[in-house]
Amino acid sequence: MGCLLASMAVAGDVSGQEQALDARLRVEEASLRPQRLAFQGYFREAYARYPAIPAGTLEAIAFVQSRWLHLQPGTAQAESHLHMPLAHGVMGLYAGGGFADQVGDAARLLGVPAAQIKRNARLNVFAAAALLDREIRKDAGLVVRPTTEAIRPALARYAGFSPSPRKSQVEDYARTSFAFDVLLAQDRGINDRGVVVPERAIAWERAFAPQQLITLRAPLVRLDVTRDRIETANYTLDPRSETLVAKAPQPALATPGVARAQPATDVGILSTDYGPALWVASPYYHARSSYSSVTIHTAQGSYAGTISWFRSNPYSVSAHYVIRSSDGQVTQMVRNANAAHHVGAHNGTTLGIEHEGYVNNSSWYTTAMYNSSAALVRNFCSKYSAISCANAYNGPAHSGVVVLPTSVDVKGHQHYSSQDHTDPGINWNWRHYYTLLNPTSGTTTILDTFESSVGHFTTGPAYSGSTTGIAATSSATRDCSIRKGGSCSLRVLLKDNTASSAAWAVRLLSGTGNPGSNTALTRANGQVGFWVYAAGSGISVGLGIDDSDGTERSTSKALAANAWTWVSWSLTDAGQWNAWVNGNGAITASSVKLDAIWLYRAQTAYDVNVYVDDVRASH
Repeated sequence: MGCLLASMAVAGDVSGQEQALDARLRVEEASLRPQRLAFQGYFREAYARYPAIPAGTLEAIAFVQSRWLHLQPGTAQAESHLHMPLAHGVMGLYAGGGFADQVGDAARLLGVPAAQIKRNARLNVFAAAALLDREIRKDAGLVVRPTTEAIRPALARYAGFSPSPRKSQVEDYARTSFAFDVLLAQDRGINDRGVVVPERAIAWERAFAPQQLITLRAPLVRLDVTRDRIETANYTLDPRSETLVAKAPQPALATPGVARAQPATDVGILSTDYGPALWVASPYYHARSSYSSVTIHTAQGSYAGTISWFRSNPYSVSAHYVIRSSDGQVTQMVRNANAAHHVGAHNGTTLGIEHEGYVNNSSWYTTAMYNSSAALVRNFCSKYSAISCANAYNGPAHSGVVVLPTSVDVKGHQHYSSQDHTDPGINWNWRHYYTLLNPTSGTTTILDTFESSVGHFTTGPAYSGSTTGIAATSSATRDCSIRKGGSCSLRVLLKDNTASSAAWAVRLLSGTGNPGSNTALTRANGQVGFWVYAAGSGISVGLGIDDSDGTERSTSKALAANAWTWVSWSLTDAGQWNAWVNGNGAITASSVKLDAIWLYRAQTAYDVNVYVDDVRASH
């Protein structure tokens, strides 16, 4: 009875914490929506004043730099972390302190005091527009508005990182990463909690060189269902991840007395410590004494800015890994065998992970980021016997410094002694993170509930080139008016493409189609399903699963109109799967990942809403 009561108490505690988190997110959302509506008006004004800037660019920069939160010095969201320069306003402009003085530069262009650019959101938007317009005109002249792809060099110069005139490969990588993030936000489109970045397909091959696209893991092209492989002499399209990859080099005959040329830089090569990570070296490290813990950080800045800072700063600060919010991309900057400089006296015993974002804005903590971070920590736990994922922190989030005992192996910066930093802060979901670190068999894995975000489904329904029949104005947004469980669901608005008479086949991508951004699912005895509500007749649904040999597509299931229906598919029943891209019509790998939810309907001129809720896997 005592064990039963204890279990009930723990369950009640978890439920109470989840309710508190949900309530806090609702308060945050209510306060941010009016501000974000005002921001949209400022963007329109700025485009009218600076017509050389392609539409959607300013919204995307604001998303990349601040997630549309007006950063103000002296507040928790603008708290400095590892001495990184503060960003100001919704556009995240720097004001020196180791990065460029964008605020001062823009103040001279606009003829207003720098303090107003920091405080006033409208002037902050105009300041960013003036700086970007100046860079665009250096390349494009004064006559024609350039394409979004054409301003990639201007975006890289605009990025307010190290002002040093000395160029470096790492600085170029950071600036290129910034430009990529801005274009990626537009390529996917954003429509969540008042943040609106219009979706616009980016021709990646026109913006970046092939090697840059490989390093950035960009979605080079949309997958063509009639050709599942696109090749050039040196590059090929990976049909599973839909990203460009280099072909394996052919062995060359050795020439006596002639040494092989070596790469000029190691920026972008894969990490030797952790396969999925890129390697960008930081010079700030020393010998470590042991491996006994993992430290979770929030960077208080952007992914690209953090990489730039750890490569060159006057304080010798660094971390082992940096993780991007949008897709969970990982960059390693200090080898595991060395101690990075991120948590003071504890540097010699811990591995540090910086997560892009700000502690007081929950939008940064995406499903892709949690999944990627947890996979990295699970790798640590498998390598180092003193680090146990079972000993990770599994309690409520904290807003201040709360010192935890040394027996807790995975914890936040705020949980160590002799610290004054409060990251990862009140919005980091430790309960969820613990379940990702410690997956168990015989359980149900909740993939997406849509309670606080769109989860894995961060792209619009028209994003994939595999989709047919619907218009680019179709959208996928979190909706709290119709739901099956909890408070919210995912509303998928499907609009007909009037230029096409094709029936609708909509590939609603999970993790932007990148398997690395999704949760691993065990095939054995596995079922994957979701609740779905079709606000119209004639809708049927299916699933795509990333298997070891490609992607398999499930049989479809018809839905009744205007009713919630539970649909699911067995991962072990070959009769429920058909070959799609490189697949064989059966799921054979022991571990697989959800690729997409498919939606089908005969062509129609009417809008159709479909609601999805509680995507889950069970074993």
